[in-house]
Amino acid sequence: MARLINILFGSLSVAGVVLAFVFFCASLTPSLMPRSALVQGALSGLAAGVGYLIGVILESLWLYLELPTRPAIRRRFVAIVTAVGLVAAIASLWHAAAWQNSIRELWTMPALESVDPLRLVAIALAVFVVLFLLGRLFLALFRIFASRAARILPRRISILIGLAAALLIFWSVGEGLLLRGALRLADSSFRQMDALLEDEIAAPSDPSKTGSSASLLDWHGLGRQGRHFIASGPGRAELETFWGTAAMEPIRVYAGLNSAETIEERAKLALDELIRQGGFERSTLVVITPTGTGWIDPEAVDTLDYLHRGDVASIALQYSYLTSWLSLLVEPEYGSESARVLFRTVYRYWGALPKETRPKLILYGLSLGALNSQQSADLMEVIADPFQGALWAGPPFQSKMWNDVTASRNPGSPAWLPAFRDSSIIRFTNQDQHLDIPGAHWGPLRIVYLQYATDAVTFFDPWSFYRSPPWLQGERGPDVSPALRWYPALTMLQLLFDMMIATTSPMGHGHVYAPQHYIDPWIAVTGLDIEPATVERLKRHFIEVQ
Repeated sequence: MARLINILFGSLSVAGVVLAFVFFCASLTPSLMPRSALVQGALSGLAAGVGYLIGVILESLWLYLELPTRPAIRRRFVAIVTAVGLVAAIASLWHAAAWQNSIRELWTMPALESVDPLRLVAIALAVFVVLFLLGRLFLALFRIFASRAARILPRRISILIGLAAALLIFWSVGEGLLLRGALRLADSSFRQMDALLEDEIAAPSDPSKTGSSASLLDWHGLGRQGRHFIASGPGRAELETFWGTAAMEPIRVYAGLNSAETIEERAKLALDELIRQGGFERSTLVVITPTGTGWIDPEAVDTLDYLHRGDVASIALQYSYLTSWLSLLVEPEYGSESARVLFRTVYRYWGALPKETRPKLILYGLSLGALNSQQSADLMEVIADPFQGALWAGPPFQSKMWNDVTASRNPGSPAWLPAFRDSSIIRFTNQDQHLDIPGAHWGPLRIVYLQYATDAVTFFDPWSFYRSPPWLQGERGPDVSPALRWYPALTMLQLLFDMMIATTSPMGHGHVYAPQHYIDPWIAVTGLDIEPATVERLKRHFIEVQ
């Protein structure tokens, strides 16, 4: 029996095993998003691996300091800890469905009877084994470099050199070669593939439309996301049916990555197309920054078209094919240059027009589009002649302006719904209407942040590795689980997974913004005077067509 215990547990870290089970059990607790068995299994496996790594680091530090150890007792203790850990894991799996239902109940989702524990554990175990083997590879590299350094250097210094060399190799290969290289290759490949793929959407026959035979922008050069943006949305007839009065055909301009070689050329083409269609003759002009894939949320643009009865022009420029959350983690600056070039191109032409006849200029972006849209305009450069305002939905956690405003919020206002100074420039809202603030009056520039408290793209917090995030302190958001608790290191992993699956939530939660929640922000930003009864009618219309 002693030999069997030594074979199974002799090489394991006691602290690593303890923390692996602790992290596995805690990973089953709720965070911002409900999880499937697949996602939960991957998260739990990663969490167990991180817990084991922390334990190994602590134990290695103990040995490095040459503190006393008892190998025989340690082996027996690993077996005992494993047995206790298995019991704790089973108990946690038993309660996992209730934890997930604490979110699903708030989101009016069907309750889970089980989290499919067998599938969950199998996935978690597979992930943990892969991470464990990578850890063994790291250990082998460390020992090779440390042993070679020990031939000419003191033992402790050789240990540090071996550790540094192994870390450098893992970081260089993982981050530099595999991750960034693979993403750049994927972005380039998707660009070529998008140009070759055909969809069922025919080019517009109306010569006034983008991509038509009379357009300056080729239909196929728009890319799939651009073609969908141009072809979708309400037309004049649909708007007139809803309002019962005359309406206009909304103007939509979109330049894809394949429309021209450089950003400047694409922006100039888009501007010329906007001028050709009479975009500067509309009452409202919106400069849209798409998400990483080039997608533009139809819920946002359609509601704007309805509110203004088609008297709207929209212009957008594609800059990538990568999913937004990937760009956020790897290259958060992706698209900022494109957004700046488009804004400056449009702003210069708009600024030269007579103030009394030019349209209201609005900025809009969702997700990575919101991040880049915030960076597109330097407020100090436009302060003498400001644009009308901006609507930024689901602003990513790396948004500097959003972070600065949230950190400087008025005392007593929660981080998930801040109040900023006198609310004359910046206001926040969510599923409920929070834009009508008693005693507050809009200034010449109106900025609205639309954000859900359960949107991990917005509320992912890398500092939650060692401290509780501000939005978890005090009053919680209306759709945040009351069972959510902060755990060192683990909460950050949970939020990371929440961010990756944020777009799988039901509409109106997570990172999926409902059309009815865009209506009040658009009214505020554009300064539209509209009857409350009409607003409610429009909201019901969009709720019914969801």
